[in-house]
Amino acid sequence: MIILLILFTAIVILGWGFYRARPFGKLGILAWLQAVALMAPWLLLFGALAVGVTFNLAIVLLLLLVSIAVYILLGRRLRASAEEAGMLNSVSSQSTPSEEAAIDCQVPEAPDNTAAQPAPQPAEKTAVPSMPAEEIQTIKGIFGVETFFATETIPYQEGVIFKGNLRGEVQPTFDRLTANLQARVGDRYRLFMLEGAEGKPVVIVLPRAPEKKSVAIAQWVLSLVLIAATIATCLETSGLLLSFDFFSEPTRWREILPIASGVLLVLAVTEIAHRVAAAQYQIRLSPPYFIPTWQIGSFGSFFRFESVLPDRNRLFDIAFAGSAAGGVVALSLLVIGLLLSRPDSFFQLPAEFFEGSLLVGTLARIVLGKGLQQSLVAIHPLVLVGWIGLVITAINLMPAGQLNGGRIVQAIYGRKVAGRTTFATLIVLGLASLVNPLALYWAVLILFLQRDLERPALNELTEPDDARAALGLLALFLMAATLLPLTPGLAGRLGIGSSF
Repeated sequence: MIILLILFTAIVILGWGFYRARPFGKLGILAWLQAVALMAPWLLLFGALAVGVTFNLAIVLLLLLVSIAVYILLGRRLRASAEEAGMLNSVSSQSTPSEEAAIDCQVPEAPDNTAAQPAPQPAEKTAVPSMPAEEIQTIKGIFGVETFFATETIPYQEGVIFKGNLRGEVQPTFDRLTANLQARVGDRYRLFMLEGAEGKPVVIVLPRAPEKKSVAIAQWVLSLVLIAATIATCLETSGLLLSFDFFSEPTRWREILPIASGVLLVLAVTEIAHRVAAAQYQIRLSPPYFIPTWQIGSFGSFFRFESVLPDRNRLFDIAFAGSAAGGVVALSLLVIGLLLSRPDSFFQLPAEFFEGSLLVGTLARIVLGKGLQQSLVAIHPLVLVGWIGLVITAINLMPAGQLNGGRIVQAIYGRKVAGRTTFATLIVLGLASLVNPLALYWAVLILFLQRDLERPALNELTEPDDARAALGLLALFLMAATLLPLTPGLAGRLGIGSSF
């Protein structure tokens, strides 16, 4: 039933997308075909699973490669068609002057360099900007008919918003405006290029706040306490998997060390990858805050960006790097464990256990074959380690707030879509909590700690390229495939369980 619901939902989304794309002509259809190219292999895979047909791993990988190649080719054709139509040289039409100063995004505040909510009230004509009038006139000089033609100036916080028409391509225009601003006023101000409430580009200039050079000691203390707690919960989880309480029998630490080390390895690789990617872009991150839990050892970690991001590409790369690295390690451990599993392996799990994950159940069916038809399946311990690692990675890939998945969605699709997916994720978790209390725990955690979107980048208009978009969608699909269970009927058709 779940598989059929996924297929139906995907078809409805594609149909709705086609309806929305038709008014845009050729460009709209090309964009819609990109979505079809990415969803086609998964529709084929799920459709085959629904009737009990499985593909080997080589065919699945081939379908993925073909899908990504078609997506990239369509993206190139889409950009070429847009250039032919002159859309890239005239991004926005003449804007109508408006009294509203509300901008549909969050902007870093000048005083403390933290996220600010959208301006809730329209600016009055009599409002006096805190920025000196001569400074505003100086900054106005950075604009021109070849870059951004400013038509309206609106006070905003301690800076100013410029509404107008974007005349050139986004990135070259942003670079030129930033260079002009620095040449005129030095490093005293920072320029943001964002999407306004009317869906048209705006330029916001704010005083540059001094970035923090060091992290408060209290943050490091909290981070170290959470790391210690996470190590403890990983040890306890490993003991429970071996049917004993580690804290009651600490002398048996050698028995649990391999499993606990595997889970901690996934956590460490994920965090290191985040920080390596950030270091390449000279972006500073807060200390990692791990989330310990008795069920699987940890729910992963979260961090804050201490630096303003230059563009959405950096946001994607840093968020994706950690999930990709941790996911690859976890998936490798899972596959190696399945390959090493023998009938006399120490661990034995009920076959129904493999119904808990669409991805793990399918991989187990491909590797173990008829071994899953037994009521108890003997597996290597690495299977459990890899499975737990995949669950941790998948939880952090949920498209909500400042989780890795939420940041990926924000980077690819923008803030509006990211806000909607955050709301939808919380609803799904709320419904799932009716049958799984862990879902409620995670929903509450997101609601209070991670629901806010990431601060906007300096250049919020330039979207990531097609390769990043394809990788992001692949990561989100693998997240869903890891967390979604197999139905008993589908598991029976796949040969999982002794009832087959």
